[in-house]
Amino acid sequence: MKLGFHLGYWGSGPIPGARESVLEAERLGFDSVWSAEAYGSDAFTPLAWVGSATSRIKLGTNIVQMSARTPTATAMSALTMDHLSGGRFVLGLGASGPQVVEGWYGQPYPKPLARTREYVEIVRKVLAREEPVTIDGQFFQLPLKGGTGLGKPLKPTVHPLRADLPIYLAAEGPKNVALAAEICDGWLPLFFSPKSDGFYRAALEEGFARPGARGSLADFEVAASVPVIVHDDVEEAASFIKPALALYIGGMGAKSVNFHHDVFARLGYADVADKVQELYLAGRKEEAVKAIPTSLVEDTSLIGPAEKIREELGAWEATVVTTLLLRGDAGSLAKAAKALSC
Repeated sequence: MKLGFHLGYWGSGPIPGARESVLEAERLGFDSVWSAEAYGSDAFTPLAWVGSATSRIKLGTNIVQMSARTPTATAMSALTMDHLSGGRFVLGLGASGPQVVEGWYGQPYPKPLARTREYVEIVRKVLAREEPVTIDGQFFQLPLKGGTGLGKPLKPTVHPLRADLPIYLAAEGPKNVALAAEICDGWLPLFFSPKSDGFYRAALEEGFARPGARGSLADFEVAASVPVIVHDDVEEAASFIKPALALYIGGMGAKSVNFHHDVFARLGYADVADKVQELYLAGRKEEAVKAIPTSLVEDTSLIGPAEKIREELGAWEATVVTTLLLRGDAGSLAKAAKALSC
């Protein structure tokens, strides 16, 4: 199983020591480094900056929010990053949720799966550069209908370095996971657990079985964000993760539409997820954190003494996951990498 380093997105400002951490990840032999965006920092710029100091490690976005850019704009950034990195770029895309899509980007959210399908189709047409890009879709028209009438089908002036630049899709629900298997080269799960492997494996196989699917599980990448904390005290290690879980389960989405909440409900923590959401949305954030049992953290993370982590790693290696995406600074990455080496 490969290791990746997930920078994530900025909080109130730039991530301290990001460049040094990426250099340490490359030195340690990590396969990839990933950036993200929510409604603050963007995903491409920090990745280009830290990536400029590296020579081997893959550079991926986990994720670029599709509503933030037109498909052709995203394709332009992808082909630019791929050239600048010498063919090391991986484009990770995601639909986000209605709170961000409609509240921040001012874009409609309905039918995210159908929109994703058209979006990826356009990006692939740009990267292929076989002919001027045209589409008459439900969500995108190139050239635009109803404009001046002067729109012209175009193809990129830049010749892409790789027409088959890999595209991964962030997905949590089974229909979106199946779509990732059908039209993409990889899946970016969040809050994955070995206990949910069968559920997601079935969703992936459904996608692979569809007419025109790109491949199979044998050549498909699954890069999962998994907290790894080497610590003698399991409870204290869990305490570092619980605030972020409370945020996602309780506050990263509306009460009626929160995909992160649904992941934990499917995992068997429906009552916990409901309680955390209720407390968090009521402004009782500390209580929401305390409502999360350590067992939930352990189901979706690798925490505790190095021996415990090594023992539990086997369950992860038996899943569809091909890469573990770790977070932390240079020191914690080195500790985690050592604990994960058998």
